[in-house]
Amino acid sequence: MSITRRDLIGTASLLGGAATLLRANSAHAKVEPSTLPYTPVIAPNGAALQWAMKDGVKEFRLTAEVIKHEVAPGMTITAWGYNGRTPGPVIEAVEGDRVRFIVQNKLPERTSVHWHGIFLPNGMDGVAGLNQPHIEPGETYVYEFTLRQHGVFMYHPHSDEMVEMAMGMMGFFVIHPRVPEAPRVDRHFVIMLHEWFVAPGTSMPNPNVMTDFNLFTFNSRAWPGTDSLVVRTGDRVRISLGNLSMDSHPIHLHGYRFWHVATDGGTIPKSARTPMTTINVPVGSTQTVEWVADAPGDWAFHCHKSHHTMNVMNHDLPNMMGVRQKGVEEKVREVLPGYMPMGEKGMGNMHEMGRPKNTLPMMTGTGPFGPIEMGGMFTVVKVRDDLSSYADPGWYKHPPGTVAKKVTL
Repeated sequence: MSITRRDLIGTASLLGGAATLLRANSAHAKVEPSTLPYTPVIAPNGAALQWAMKDGVKEFRLTAEVIKHEVAPGMTITAWGYNGRTPGPVIEAVEGDRVRFIVQNKLPERTSVHWHGIFLPNGMDGVAGLNQPHIEPGETYVYEFTLRQHGVFMYHPHSDEMVEMAMGMMGFFVIHPRVPEAPRVDRHFVIMLHEWFVAPGTSMPNPNVMTDFNLFTFNSRAWPGTDSLVVRTGDRVRISLGNLSMDSHPIHLHGYRFWHVATDGGTIPKSARTPMTTINVPVGSTQTVEWVADAPGDWAFHCHKSHHTMNVMNHDLPNMMGVRQKGVEEKVREVLPGYMPMGEKGMGNMHEMGRPKNTLPMMTGTGPFGPIEMGGMFTVVKVRDDLSSYADPGWYKHPPGTVAKKVTL
């Protein structure tokens, strides 16, 4: 009996659930090709959703529930999510798979699950009231359909979605192509962009805020709580960005240009791909970029809206730029110990100012040369020669003569 390429792909698909969970989110995975016919995705600070094969159907289980979530060391919020996390665990499958989702509702209100961008029967689309009844608290529903496309998609509620998405209920749904891609991607990261309003000193996000957000996250984590993206020199790297927040986010990579290769509408033809250093991610979309990591170093990766790389911004402060405050600080501290005036010369070097409990400083994190005055949607792409694993390699060791330095004129 001969074994065809499709047989091999099907067998790998059957075995892929456990392998994906182990490989995709392990920071210490060895630098070696995947034995699967696709490259499992990596969700920084995240996890993959396990599945079991039941009568030829890949069966996944999702539980919608209230969770405690650490945004960064020093700040934990009460969020809503799936299977104990926000964003929910990444769903991975292969084009052609039959999939089943058993969804249990442990929220204090009713919900549903919409499979964003995916071709499926109308009754499985998950818009409560239109395509199905609401899933009431304590109830369990099942969704089942065959995957007829490939790409990076999302899942989220379509029942009181203003509240439920604002509270963190969203996740990635990655469908790998039946025929493996060429050239093969070595590292494929998925990052969900989100924004919140959490009043200083509190832990409950306010879902009623529509424009004045004060906390911005990659996979529901803020710098310096975001995992670095570790790659080996020469790796073909892909990043898929999802956005279910209220704003678009222009995401910028230092040191490289990348190519815009896909959206949740499908793969962009090679003749139409655009080289860029910043990709704008509109609300309700996924955008995928790709490049070859050929320049070692620690390269910043962040949203280029300047307030989106700060934490717990207070937007009601008066403008004190240029206002002389000599003597004021001492007088105010007599009645308000710990007071720090803000803004006369800018806000640099102020990230350790006093703040309420369970509140992040606006700018935080330390690098090899001192404070990194960033927060929110910020992380580091760490490109290294000769990696034996994808564990965080620490800070880049610059070759002699390649670091900017002070001179006397």
